[in-house]
Amino acid sequence: MLRVTSRPIPEQRLRDLALLRRVRDRIDREYTEPLNVEALAHGVHVSAGHLSREFKAAYGESVYSYLMTRRIERAMALLRIGELSVTEVCFAVGSSSLGTFSTRFTELVGMPPSVYKEKAAAATEGIPACVSKQISRPIRNREAPARGKK
Repeated sequence: MLRVTSRPIPEQRLRDLALLRRVRDRIDREYTEPLNVEALAHGVHVSAGHLSREFKAAYGESVYSYLMTRRIERAMALLRIGELSVTEVCFAVGSSSLGTFSTRFTELVGMPPSVYKEKAAAATEGIPACVSKQISRPIRNREAPARGKK
């Protein structure tokens, strides 16, 4: 976050990174809430465009992508437990559209949530929840091959 101040640049950069961390922490805590970039930016007193640029520069993904990754991680855990339907999981993690949720889930995980629910129950049977969460965590950048590469 570039600002003209009398402070040395390293001190300002640390302050800016702390603001970005606050945004990321808020997303981690409130992922079930209807969050948007404008509300998150308002919370740290910067513009939405500025927050978007700086967040992507610091964390390598957009605010929306980070939010969706958190929601999909939680959805994966709920689907592994198997007590809720895909629709119930969709709304439990803060998504308002089953179609958008299913599309993003498929992009990140590589299979639709209904298929994941069926396969995950068998694949993680007998494995402690803390271990299954770690080994089944969605990995961004595997969702789509880079252009020009196969």
